Amino acid sequence: MSKYLIPIVGPTAIGKTALSIKVAQYLKTEILSADSRQFFKEMYIGTAVPEPEELNAAPHHFIQHLSVDQDYSVGHFEKDAIKKITALHKKHDTLVMVGGSGMYVDAVINGLDEFPPVKDGVRAKLKDLHESEGIEALQELLLEKDPTYYKQVDIQNTQRVIRALEVCLSADEPFSFYRNRPKPKRNFETIKIGLQADRKIMYDRINLRVDLMIKNGLVEEVESLLSRKHNNALITVGYRELFEYFEGTVTLERAIENIKTNTRRFAKRQMTWYRRDETINWFDYKTPFEEIASFINKKTHHS
Repeated sequence: MSKYLIPIVGPTAIGKTALSIKVAQYLKTEILSADSRQFFKEMYIGTAVPEPEELNAAPHHFIQHLSVDQDYSVGHFEKDAIKKITALHKKHDTLVMVGGSGMYVDAVINGLDEFPPVKDGVRAKLKDLHESEGIEALQELLLEKDPTYYKQVDIQNTQRVIRALEVCLSADEPFSFYRNRPKPKRNFETIKIGLQADRKIMYDRINLRVDLMIKNGLVEEVESLLSRKHNNALITVGYRELFEYFEGTVTLERAIENIKTNTRRFAKRQMTWYRRDETINWFDYKTPFEEIASFINKKTHHS
């Protein structure tokens, strides 16, 4: 009997949580969250963690299990998720995975590129260089060390440029050499389900969700995290904008508008990422559940 993983993907606020619970109940199975922002227990409102009754409707894993003070990367998640999937597949043939972090879902399905460890002090040196001479200095260094990756990467993305340079300066080969090497074989099959809607509907749902988060106490949640605003986990939409408000650089109204704008941009980037993936089976966000259930049945019984 084959084992299956059903990732439910799509832009933020489209209804992935509700669908994942229906699928899990229908299949009498469990849900793994691959939403990298819902891992952190201090970030509850701004990450749209499922409500308590939703969490009770089906067993969930990887939700609110870490602190924002912990460093947790996609590499950690891949290892933890595969371990959990292997254990859960002993009692369920099919598992559900849900989340809008495309890279995290991808890592579980396809594995990550294996990079050599970063040597001590390299990261600190690069951060100093960035602070003293700006991103241009990092870009020049990357062009010199790894012209191939320089052409592929978004060179305005400081984190990615630094990540590539860490490898270039720690290993015998450039960063690009370690990318796209053969991936590990997974012992399950994947059936990806995507939810989508017209852009206007998508944006209206996002605006509505942000208003609800504010009503539910997002401003207070962010205020309680002020002392940790430099933590990696908190450099994210919904938190960044309100930190600016607390620093006095923008009004509260402006901060809320910025959250909406940046969340809409984030959703647009999510869709760009997903559109490249031809293995996703797309459904309109209003598709009756029976239709999705029968699609899953066909795939798991007749593949």
